[in-house]
Amino acid sequence: MDLTINWKEKMAFAGVTPSGHEIVMDAAPEVGGENSGPRPTELLLQAVAGCTGMDIISVLHKMRLEPSAFQMDVKGERAEDHPKRFTTINIHYALDGELPEDKVVRAIQLSKDKYCSVSHSLNSEITVSYSINGVKGEQAI
Repeated sequence: MDLTINWKEKMAFAGVTPSGHEIVMDAAPEVGGENSGPRPTELLLQAVAGCTGMDIISVLHKMRLEPSAFQMDVKGERAEDHPKRFTTINIHYALDGELPEDKVVRAIQLSKDKYCSVSHSLNSEITVSYSINGVKGEQAI
């Protein structure tokens, strides 16, 4: 999966996802942004929740179970010092409907332990390179 993110102005960046959706990210005015889009950290929490939610719905459908409602409350705690990474992410799943508890617990466990590629990517190795005026940098970063 490849995508390109372009700097717009001030602290705003925008890109089109491989599935064709444009996302604009920005910072708060007090740090030089214009609040024209969500913060990258907000998108990260949203992505984790969306990924696990889709997993759970998929697993429940395979079990022939249909929730009448499904909501996730997500709380991310961040370190106070830079890089201010998330130290914990808590997701509370609230499901309604004729749903046996053991089946719901199994769907949640499968998402957490096996299927959610977003949450499992939080531990991925990230490599970087750079270019300036079209010339590839020579320093290893």
